[in-house]
Amino acid sequence: MGTLELVAFDIETTGFNVTDKVTAIGFAMPIGVRAFVQTGGVTAPDVEQAVQGRVEQHVQVSVHASKAALLDAVGVFARERLHGEDVLLVAFNGERWKDGFDLPFLRTRLAATDVEWPLRDMPYADLLPVVTRRFNVTVDGEDQSTLPGAYEVLVDGDLNDRDPFDDSAAAVTAFAEGQYADLVTHNVVDVLRTGELGAVTRRYCSKSDYSLKSLTPTIHDT
Repeated sequence: MGTLELVAFDIETTGFNVTDKVTAIGFAMPIGVRAFVQTGGVTAPDVEQAVQGRVEQHVQVSVHASKAALLDAVGVFARERLHGEDVLLVAFNGERWKDGFDLPFLRTRLAATDVEWPLRDMPYADLLPVVTRRFNVTVDGEDQSTLPGAYEVLVDGDLNDRDPFDDSAAAVTAFAEGQYADLVTHNVVDVLRTGELGAVTRRYCSKSDYSLKSLTPTIHDT
């Protein structure tokens, strides 16, 4: 596991219902962040430039007119960049045993739009159970097992200060109000926080502490 390239993953949506939409998807890699955002056809110039000015890491952002176009673009990126067993995809509460958000939501939206599942031929691990079971993240009697909370305890970096939102719920309002730079910045900060937490867990946890799984579906296009 130590030789695998860690790629952190996170999505933003308009809510939790099956009819809600994916609005942004980000991947954090050692060379920088690749982010995708859809605007529902609204023109959104200079999103990449605005986001780049708010974080120190290199960020590449592509803007798409619809959720279907966004999902198609993510599929192309995944096939070209993430294909192979030397990549470890990680998320924070992305999908755990009987729980998680990002991957179940993404599967439903892909099925609804008949888009091929993009995340395959790579191992996946959720960092939330590793953080909560192998680290103490209690501060003044309060559990800090959220992504910003765990990041503050275990990394103590400045990414929390760069997040324009207090929580992910604000990303729903940002999309509705056309605040795409704020939305993408939040997504970028989330994947960077996830990646840094992943690096911490790899320093202090054994391979057996991770529940690795394959994301390759039983049947898929070649």
